[in-house]
Amino acid sequence: MTATEAPPAEGASLRRTATPTWVLFAVGLAALVLSAGVATCVGTNGVGLPEVARAVGTHLGLPVEPLPRLLDSLIWQLRVPRVLLAALIGAMLAVSGTVLQGLTGNALADPYLLGVSNGASVGAVAVTLSGLGGTALGLSGGALVGALLSFGAMMLLLRGGMRTVRIVLTGVVVGQLFAALTSLLVMASANAETTRAITYWLLGSMTSARWDSVLLCAIACAVGLAGCWTRSQALDAFSFGEDTAESLGISVRATRIAALVLTALLTSVAVASVGAIGFVGLIVPHAARFVVGPRHRVLMPFAAVMGAVFLVWTDALARIAMAPREVPVGVVTALIGVPVFLLILRRRGEL
Repeated sequence: MTATEAPPAEGASLRRTATPTWVLFAVGLAALVLSAGVATCVGTNGVGLPEVARAVGTHLGLPVEPLPRLLDSLIWQLRVPRVLLAALIGAMLAVSGTVLQGLTGNALADPYLLGVSNGASVGAVAVTLSGLGGTALGLSGGALVGALLSFGAMMLLLRGGMRTVRIVLTGVVVGQLFAALTSLLVMASANAETTRAITYWLLGSMTSARWDSVLLCAIACAVGLAGCWTRSQALDAFSFGEDTAESLGISVRATRIAALVLTALLTSVAVASVGAIGFVGLIVPHAARFVVGPRHRVLMPFAAVMGAVFLVWTDALARIAMAPREVPVGVVTALIGVPVFLLILRRRGEL
C-alpha cells in the first residue's frame, strides 16, 4: 500500500456529503463572491451593489460610467481592500488550522498553537511603546518581527525531537512566555490610552486594511496554500500515526518542518496585518471536514473558501453590530465560535 492509496483514519467517521466536490466548490466560490459584494455595501454610509460594480469596473478598465470621486474613493480605497483582506485572512487562518490539526492529530489545534500570535503581540506592543508604531506599517512590522522571534524560539526548543506531543507542549510554553512578556511591557510602560489601543489591536480589526496589506496577504496566502497543498498526501498519512506514516514512505521530520514553517508564515502575516483573530482556524477546518471529508487535497482549498466567507461576514457584522462604534472582529468570531465549536464537539461525540 502506498501513501496515495491509504485512506486517512482521522475524521473517517464524519458524515460526508454525496454531492460532487466540484459542485461544493462552485457553491462555495459563488457564496464568497456574493458575500464580498454584499459586505462591501455594509457600513454607516450605505452603497448599493450597482455602485460597487461600477467602482470595480472603472478600476478594472471596463466601459462603465465612473462614480463621483468621493463615493469611488470610499468603495475602492476603503471598502474593497477591507473585504478582500478579511477574505484572505480567513483563508490563511483556516488553512493553518487544517494543517496543524492534521499534523498533530489534535482537534483543538489552531494557528495560534505555535505561540506565534503571542510573539506578534510582543512585537506590536514594543513598537507602540517605543513610538515606532504610529503607523499601520510600523505596527505590522513589529508584529511580524515578534512572530518570527517566537517561531524561532520554538524551533530552537524542538531541536531535540519533533514528536507531536513535544510540538504541542513547546507551543504552549512559548506562547505563555510571550504572553507574559506582553503583559509585563504593558504594565511597566503603557498609559491608559495606549493600553486601550493595544488591547483593541490584540482583539483583531480590519480598520487598517489598505491595498499594500492586501497584496502582502495575497502573496503569503498563495505561497502558503500551495506549499501546504503539495503535502496533502503526507498529511493524510499522518492520520495513521507517525510510525505508520514512516512505513508508508513519508519523511516525517521533513514534513513536520515544512508544515510548521508554512503555517507560521501564514499566521505571522495574518496576525501582523490585523491582530490575533481567534476561532477561525479552530472551527472552520472542522466544518469543512464535515462537508467534504478528511482528505487534505480537497479539504484544504475548501477550508480556505469557508474561512474567507466566514471572516467576510463576521467583519461586516463587527461594523454594524454597535454602529457607529466598531466591535473588534475577534470578539465577534469568539461569540460565534464558542457555540459552534461546542456543537461540533457534540456531533463528534466528544461532549
